[in-house]
This record gives sequence, structure tokens and C-alpha cells, in this order.
Amino acid sequence: MAQKPRDERGPDECLSLKTSEGCPRKNADAVQDRDASANPSSPIIAVFKVFQQELDTKHDKYERLVKISRDVTIESKRTIFLLHRVTSVPNAEDILNEADVKLDAVRQKIGLIAEELRGEDIYQFHRAFTAGIQEYVEAVSFLHYIRHRSLISLEEINARLVFMRTEKVDPKGSDEALPLGAQVLTFHVTPSDYLLGVADLTGELMRMCISSVGNGDIDTPFQLSQFLRQIHDGFSYIGNTGPYEVSKKLHTLRQSLGKVEDACYALRVRGSEIPKHMLADVFSSRTTLLDPEEGVV
Repeated sequence: MAQKPRDERGPDECLSLKTSEGCPRKNADAVQDRDASANPSSPIIAVFKVFQQELDTKHDKYERLVKISRDVTIESKRTIFLLHRVTSVPNAEDILNEADVKLDAVRQKIGLIAEELRGEDIYQFHRAFTAGIQEYVEAVSFLHYIRHRSLISLEEINARLVFMRTEKVDPKGSDEALPLGAQVLTFHVTPSDYLLGVADLTGELMRMCISSVGNGDIDTPFQLSQFLRQIHDGFSYIGNTGPYEVSKKLHTLRQSLGKVEDACYALRVRGSEIPKHMLADVFSSRTTLLDPEEGVV
């Protein structure tokens, strides 16, 4: 039986032919793909192997940073929980010294982040460790406020994140025993991480206010109210020009400020007629009446 002319063949007939005479373009592409996969020395394969190694290296570094950030977050939270005990112990200095030791350990973990980021663009991996850095800023600013009744600056935080690392150096390129050289590594907290950490600090200060009222301390709530108002005013100056996450946390900041101011109102109006051991119950009952959707003007 005579074969149909090439122009009259349908797609099914073209696919059914086992010879290379039916569909020359498809057969040529298939042969090229087969040759490329069979030839490991192909320049295209070599280029994509380089890409594969770069992506694998980046993903491995990203996962290591996530794990370190998780450790930083956990230890920073433990430090914050420890600091909340200062309102209920007779000697607060012991608690503060223990918190210093914990934060020193956290800084060593941040030093591991600095080592991973050596020679890298920090913003390529920023999402991997930003949560831990925010929690660290919250913890160190909470400790600073308890000691000094002020807000720690970004420059003060970064000044403590300088690390010394010893490395082998070989200036002459010899195979002999290599001497050890010191190298300075620095980690810079970004302004956005600093702002987000300070925004989270307001929630801890509100909890400190609750504990102070429960222990009969009627002076700390008024100090906290004034301090939180200053922080709120500072965030108001930023407005919509700051990071997107700041606008989301600003609502929580306003809620914390509202609860502290409401506690101060209750202490000022009814503080003289309420026993000190009942102040915490009165404060808790008043905070439950606050509208969660109502902000502070």
C-alpha cells in the first residue's frame, strides 16, 4: 500500500510512524533533548548545575538561620518571663543579673547569624531571622526600661552586637601550622526590626502594670502610662511611612495604652477607697469592659 504524501498526513499518523521521515521537527527536538541529557559535559547542563549548587547553598543557609532565629526567640521569651518577676520579689537586682546572663547567651546566638551572613546580602535572608531579632529587641528594651525607666536606642542595641572570632590565617600560603587571627563581626539590627520590637514591648509593659497593681504599687502604673504615651506619640509621627507591620501592631499598642490609662483612672478616682489587695481584681474587671475595637485618640 502506497504511503500518503507528507503534506496529507494527519497528526495521529505522524505520531505512529517509527521512522524519522514523518515529523522531522519533533524528531529533531527529541534527539537534541536526548543528546543533552546523555551528555553531562553539555554547556547547558553545566550552567544549570551551577544554578543548582547556588540554590541549594542558599536554601541550606536559610534553614540554618531559621533554626538559630527560633533559638533566639525562645531564649528571649524566657528572659521576658523572668523579668516579669521583678514586681513580686524583694531583691530585683538578682533577677536583672540573671536576665543579663540570659541575654548574653542570646547575643552569642546572634553572633552565629552574623557568621552566616558574612559576605551575604542581609535582605536576601531577612525573613529567616527577623522574628528572633524582634523578640531580642523586646527583651533587651524591657530590661533597659526596668533599670533606667527609659527606652534603649537602636545604636545602643547594635553596640552590643560586636563579636570577635578567631580564624586561621596563612599570609604566605605555606602548608605549615597556621596562626590564629582575630576577626571582628558585627550585626546591625534594622530600623524596622527595632520598631517592631519596641511595639511588642508595650504589651509587656501593660502586663507589668497589671502585676504592679496586684502588688499594691500605685506609682508604677502612672510612670508606665506616661512612657507608653510617649511611645505612641513617636509611632504617630511615623504614620504610614513606616513598615507595613508597624501599622498592624499600632492597634495593639493603642489597646495596651488604653488599658494602662484606664487602670490609672481607676486608681486616681477610687484608689483611696479600695484596699490594695483588691486593686488587681478591680483593674481586671475594668479591662474586660474595654471595647477591643476602640483605639486611643
